[in-house]
Amino acid sequence: MHTGDDADSLDQATRVFLTARPQLFGIAYRMLGSAVEAEDIVQEAWLRWQNTDRTNIHEPAAFLATVTTRLAINFAQSAKVRRESYIGPWLPEPVDTSLDPQVGAERAEALELAVLLLLEKLNPVERAAYVLREAFDYPYKQVADILETSEANTRQLVSRARKHLAAERREPVSPADHRRLLEVFLAAAQTGNLAVLEDVLAADVVSYSDGGGVRGASKIPVIGRPHVSKYLVAFAPRFWPQMDIRWVEANGRPAVLVSADGNAVALLSVDASAEGIDRIMWVMNPAKLLPYVASLSD
Repeated sequence: MHTGDDADSLDQATRVFLTARPQLFGIAYRMLGSAVEAEDIVQEAWLRWQNTDRTNIHEPAAFLATVTTRLAINFAQSAKVRRESYIGPWLPEPVDTSLDPQVGAERAEALELAVLLLLEKLNPVERAAYVLREAFDYPYKQVADILETSEANTRQLVSRARKHLAAERREPVSPADHRRLLEVFLAAAQTGNLAVLEDVLAADVVSYSDGGGVRGASKIPVIGRPHVSKYLVAFAPRFWPQMDIRWVEANGRPAVLVSADGNAVALLSVDASAEGIDRIMWVMNPAKLLPYVASLSD
């Protein structure tokens, strides 16, 4: 038999949780690169929050962020094993950022697909330190408490993550230039225009197709301007004529949703710098594509 007080306290707990929820999802998503996995983590955090003695918790948001981060670290450690058996290149699962451009954070940091792909190479604790500091602007002391480490070590974790990202990724272009490059690339890819493709691609461009073993996606990344442009030209007449194109937003950047007969086939996005297009990312795995399409606001 619940008393009125219990019901009130659960109502209050629910309100607190719903307020924190966008941030909790944002932390878990950035750490795991998967909206589906992030939802599972948030659900688990909710169960723990319901079953916790909340009377002594003075900072509920901090408590929830800590629970979520630690759950995500544990999950990321076991996910590493599963990712190793993934067929073909693994790409993060895209999210529609048109309604919440920051995805629950202070800044839209650590949200672009290319950055999530690089974060995947860091260990989960480094990833957590970087995400909490760069996207959510948590003070080092708070990040250290969440990670149960020293403040000095936390600064080192964040600095290592920054260096890794800077070494692996050039300075991105402005959103307007990004869109223009993607438009030029798309037109050249559709028509199989080799000269324009060679002009718009960086010398060391990499094309990743994530089909998760389901679709006829390339099982290995295609690397370098000559290979990528020839591959796209060969692929053009077979692929593009029956496709419909819709411009969308994914992870804070313009992207192109490619469909055939009303069914999504691929989400195309790129990472671009002053050198041109550095990474081409084709998300084709239906398990990643369909939740994204379902979340698009018409």
